[in-house]
Amino acid sequence: MKKRTFYSEAAYAVGLLLIAAGVALMEKANFGMSMIVAPAYVLHRWLQPVWGWFTFGAAEYCFQALLLALMSLVLGRFRISWLCSFVTAVIYGFVLDGIMLLAAPLPTGMLWRVVWYVLGMVICSMGVACMFRTYLSPEVYELLVKEGSRRYGVEIHRFKTGYDCASCLLAVVMSFLCFGLWQFVGVQWGTIFCALINGWLIGQCSRLLEKCFVFKDALPWRGWFEQQ
Repeated sequence: MKKRTFYSEAAYAVGLLLIAAGVALMEKANFGMSMIVAPAYVLHRWLQPVWGWFTFGAAEYCFQALLLALMSLVLGRFRISWLCSFVTAVIYGFVLDGIMLLAAPLPTGMLWRVVWYVLGMVICSMGVACMFRTYLSPEVYELLVKEGSRRYGVEIHRFKTGYDCASCLLAVVMSFLCFGLWQFVGVQWGTIFCALINGWLIGQCSRLLEKCFVFKDALPWRGWFEQQ
C-alpha cells in the first residue's frame, strides 16, 4: 500500500482536536475521566462552585503549568520551546470547552454512554499518537512523556503507561482530599481500565499511522524548536 504524506504541522492540529474531542466524549460517558486529565478534572469540580469561570479547560492549562514547572525541576533543565507547550495547553483548553458545549445535547442512556466512552478513549489515543509525530510543542502531558522516555531510555508507550498509572493515583488522592474519603470524583472503573490499556492503544494507533502515512515537515521550523 502506497503511503500518503501527512505533514507534521497538520498532525499537531489534528492531534489537538482529537484529544479534546475524546476527553469531551469520556466526560459525557461519566464512567471516569482519562487518567491523564483526571487530576485537572477533580480540580475543576472542586473549584468551579467557588470560581464560576474555572472551566474544565481552564483547569487543564493551570494544572499543566504546574506540571511543566515540576518537570523542569526533575529534569534539571529548561528549554524555551517548552513554553510553547503551555500555549498548546491554553489552545487545547479553549477547544475542549467548545467541544463540551457541542456535546451537551448528546444522549446519555447507558448504551450511548458506553459508545461515548469507547469512542473517547480511541480518539484520545489517536490524538496522542499524532502529537508524538510533530515537532511543534505538544501539551505538557505528552511533552513530559516524550522528554522522560528520552531521558531515562524507556520505550515511549511503556513510559506512557507508567505515567498514566501515576496520574490515576494522583487523581484518587486529590478526590479524597477535595471531596472526602471514598469520594471518587472523576475517577471510576473507566479511569482504571483506561490507565491499563491506554499505552498499548497508543502504540497500536502509532503503528497504524506509520503504516498509512509518511510524516514530513511543510514548514522550516523544526530546527528552531529542536535548538531552543
